[in-house]
Amino acid sequence: MATSSKLDRIDLKILAELQKNGRITNVDLANAVGLSPSPCLTRVKRLESAGYITGYGAQLHLRKLGDVLLIFTEVTLSDHRSDDFSRFEAAIKGVPEIIECHLVSGGYDYLLKFVTSGVNHYQSVIEALLDRNIGIEKYFSYIVIKSPFVKHHYPIDRLFNRDE
Repeated sequence: MATSSKLDRIDLKILAELQKNGRITNVDLANAVGLSPSPCLTRVKRLESAGYITGYGAQLHLRKLGDVLLIFTEVTLSDHRSDDFSRFEAAIKGVPEIIECHLVSGGYDYLLKFVTSGVNHYQSVIEALLDRNIGIEKYFSYIVIKSPFVKHHYPIDRLFNRDE
């Protein structure tokens, strides 16, 4: 995979535009980044093949489909060998209700994000994980009451500004 040092400001503009609107036409994308359509498409294909663009998809308004509960869960493992982390990660990867998993530094090991149909559903998922004996020593759950905003794109221009 190419490194970020091989991306120029136009590549970064393309990535910023595509993450805001993955359905943008190549012509509109080319106009937005200051290229003609053919070189723009070539760059997009290169970014895809290099792994910078990992996919395209619809962003859903989940609560319009029905009641859902978002829960952040701090997980501390009982042991901290490499195999313990690998076993835990492999075990939770296939749990559909876990939509994010982050290994973090600080007072616990993992921060998980769950989406469930309610507290009972969440509790059954957690109990099933505990029953699997995958090394969970303790966990703390935080139910999301309200999400004032959720951003689905990264501030590419602020993180990787090449003009500075």
